[in-house]
This record gives sequence, structure tokens and C-alpha cells, in this order.
Amino acid sequence: MKIKEKTKISKAVKAVIIVLVLAFVFAGAAYLTIYLSGYRVVRYQSPDGETRFLGKVDKNGQPQSGTVYFADGRRAQLDLKNNKIEYSDDSVYVGQTKELLPDGKGKLTFVNGESYEGDFVAGEMTGYGTYIYSPAIGDKYEGFLKNGKREGKGKYTWSDGSYYEGGFKDDMKHGEGTFIWANGASYKGTFVNDVKDGRGVYVFANGDKYEGDFVSDVRTGTGTYTWQNGEYYTGEFKNNMMDGRGTYYWTSGRSYEGTFKENKIVWELS
Repeated sequence: MKIKEKTKISKAVKAVIIVLVLAFVFAGAAYLTIYLSGYRVVRYQSPDGETRFLGKVDKNGQPQSGTVYFADGRRAQLDLKNNKIEYSDDSVYVGQTKELLPDGKGKLTFVNGESYEGDFVAGEMTGYGTYIYSPAIGDKYEGFLKNGKREGKGKYTWSDGSYYEGGFKDDMKHGEGTFIWANGASYKGTFVNDVKDGRGVYVFANGDKYEGDFVSDVRTGTGTYTWQNGEYYTGEFKNNMMDGRGTYYWTSGRSYEGTFKENKIVWELS
């Protein structure tokens, strides 16, 4: 009885070994077929993690066509024969690449109709280029960007014809610039975090003009306000109004120098 049991166990072990050997043989054959067909797994390390490529490579082992798996979970289809990357969110990039990422000159088109054409660095919109917003928005930006945000000199044009040309920082108007509104109003001066802040000249659509200080988009400090009829005030401002010491000049030649409060003269008794 024991001899029969040993024989059965021996046959079972042999069968397992044969199955394992055949599995290894088939796996090896499959791997060899894939290898000879030019398919490889290529890995790249970046600060965000590992990017993997599975697909065909050229004779130098460089990826040509296949699937890219990014560290952040995104996927893309690579076709370097046509310099194209098609992402899983249906955006498409055509242009120069480096280590499976847009790098150099190229164009990225989004599914909502927006597009960017210009410089890329390590997959980011960095350098000089043109960003066209969706047809529903109709805006356009041409200038410098850093990691996908407006940074440096550039020009942003709105769909109504208004435009800003000057400095940008972190996607906001920042530094010296000029804003022209569609209604004819304009501002030339300093911006801080997207609003007028510092010295500047604002010309109203009706022809009035203010030249002086702004704080957080409001006329505050010292400046000169000139009305289209020729009258003007020079002095202190607060919350967009004449407020503090100043002088008002009428076209008749008469003037008043003294204190103003919320756009009104504070008559002083002598």
C-alpha cells in the first residue's frame, strides 16, 4: 500500500514539474517573440515618480509607438513617427519630446477646443507661446509662461477687444503694463496681483483722466484728476474721491486750495 502511495506522489510531482517546465518554455518563447518584434518596457524617473513605456522601440532602444503610463495615473498613446502623443483625456500633443514628455516646440490641443502652441519644458508649458481659449470664451494670450501659468511679458486679449499688455506673475497682471478696454478707457501703470496698485494714468471712456497713486484698484494717495471740460484737481485722494489737502482749478481761472472731504470742499473760516 505504501509503495503504491509513493508511486502516485512521484507521478504527481513529475506532472507538476512538467507543467512548470512547459509554462517556463511558453513564457520564454512569448517573451522572445515579443523581444524580437521590438517591444520593450522602458522606464524614466522624474521628481513626480516613474513613467513607464510599453511598446515598440527603435534599434537604439528608444520608444517609438506604444502606451505610456505616467506617475500621476494618466495614460497616453505614443506615436513618435508622427511626433504625436494622444492622452487618455483626449488631448493631443504634436511636437518635440524628451523622455516621453513634450519638450521643445510643439502644440497641445484640448478636448474643449483650447490649444497652446509654443515652448515646452519637461511636459509643462514653459517659455514663449500662444494660448487660445475655447470658442465659448474667445480669449487669447501670447507671451511667456512658466509651468502652465502666465509669467513674464505677454499680451492677453479678451473676446470683446479689450487687452492687457505688460508683466504677469502667477497668472495675474503684475508689474508695469497697459490695459485698454473695449469702451475706450485705458490704464497705463503698475499692477500688483491683477489690480492697479502704484502709480499710473487712467483715462476714462468719457475723456476724464486721473494720474497718480492707486492702492488695491482704488484711487488713494496723491494725484491729479482732470475733467474733460478742463477743470482739474491736484492733491490727496482716498477711496476714489478727493480727500485731504489739495487744489481745485476752474476753467475761469479761479482756484481753491484747502481741505477736501469725500469730493466736497471743507470751507475753512479765516
